Amino acid sequence: MSEKTNYSHSQPTSRRQFLKTSGTVVVGGALASQLSFPAITSAAGNGTLRLGLIGCGGRGTGAAEQALHADGDVILTAMADVFENRLQTSLGALKGNKTVSPKSNQPLSDQVKVDPDHCFIGLDAYRKVLDSDVDVVILATPPGFRPLHLKASVDAGKHIFCEKPMATDAPGVRSVLATVDESKKKDIALVAGFCWRYDYARRAIFERIHDGDVGDIRAIYATYYTGPVRPMPSLSERKPDMTELEWQLLNWYNFVWLCGDSLVEQAVHSVDKMAWAMKDVPPLKAVAVGGRQIPNPGGNIYDHFEVNYEYANGVRGFMGSRQQANCYNQNADYIIGTKGTGLIGVRGGAPEIVGEQNWKYDGPGNNMYQTEHDEFFASIRNGKHINDGVRMIHSTMMAIMGRMAAYTGEEISWDQALNSQENLMPADLSWDMKLEAAPMAMPGVTRFI
Repeated sequence: MSEKTNYSHSQPTSRRQFLKTSGTVVVGGALASQLSFPAITSAAGNGTLRLGLIGCGGRGTGAAEQALHADGDVILTAMADVFENRLQTSLGALKGNKTVSPKSNQPLSDQVKVDPDHCFIGLDAYRKVLDSDVDVVILATPPGFRPLHLKASVDAGKHIFCEKPMATDAPGVRSVLATVDESKKKDIALVAGFCWRYDYARRAIFERIHDGDVGDIRAIYATYYTGPVRPMPSLSERKPDMTELEWQLLNWYNFVWLCGDSLVEQAVHSVDKMAWAMKDVPPLKAVAVGGRQIPNPGGNIYDHFEVNYEYANGVRGFMGSRQQANCYNQNADYIIGTKGTGLIGVRGGAPEIVGEQNWKYDGPGNNMYQTEHDEFFASIRNGKHINDGVRMIHSTMMAIMGRMAAYTGEEISWDQALNSQENLMPADLSWDMKLEAAPMAMPGVTRFI
């Protein structure tokens, strides 16, 4: 990805694509710990920051690369994944990356100092990274693990970059809310992978929208129409000795407990922009439709959603998403107000406002993925720690709420969604456990829990 953004209808470049182009219920204060807080080892100012990567797929590897580019005195010292080949592929890509870091003025590979005994494999590998004297962690495992890994990282006193979304169910959301509360008490830097919040052009248009340039918002229409993401392979590709957990982890995007479904894992970016437009005030309720038209044997996620969010004063938010081949693609946002309309990604150019006062962004472009890490590490150095915690979990909960409404066919309120007792995360994970995939949800039959 170039430093200058090319505004178009396409979806944001993935971490994997970035690597290729760059060279290689309500919760309050309950659950707060009564124990003394572990010291955060590298404070503001000078000193080498030791980085640990938890989750070594394309997304995690790209995030590690950006982290190393963000600060000239960061070294990668520990890595974790459940699959050794994935970790070694990631490590090889980072060690082979000779791109000169703009901050260290040396090849990025020189900042990769992961000894063999700091390559941790298995379901408990994340704990070994946290115990390895790192200062900062990147959490990029499938999102079903995010609540567990976030809590462990905050308990350990680490600064955190975590990919979106933050959970796949309401119990996970409530866990993360408590963890965020704890992270603020410990003054931990916590940056979320809701990358559009770090895009200069979108920051500019949302600032104008919040200043009233489109008047009072009456409706928002967001699209996330794209092709299939990580389709389920044929069952014939499954090796005879492969356990059910291994199969599901290898194909994590196709299982609700791991990914949250396509709305929660991918289209949550558009949900996040809707939340941004509404100043992160949650909707009152939602109704939705969704289903699966393209066969996906063995998986249990939908390939299309249409969610209608209702806010106070009758404001409506409409979220349309689809992951099907050979269809119209668009990643756009229409923020419709009493004085004009904000258009993002609609005409293939920069964000603009059309109405009483026309405006179009003409400032600098940026690589929003890199900016996330630049601002994250700068906040660690200057002691003014960024914490995206509350908004990152609100956007996640909005997406889960939409999925709940689509799965059940019911109207779901914010309070219902937040206090749902449906726990998708299997207990006591082990490689040889019995783990049958849940049947695909059927509106009118699947009940809200």
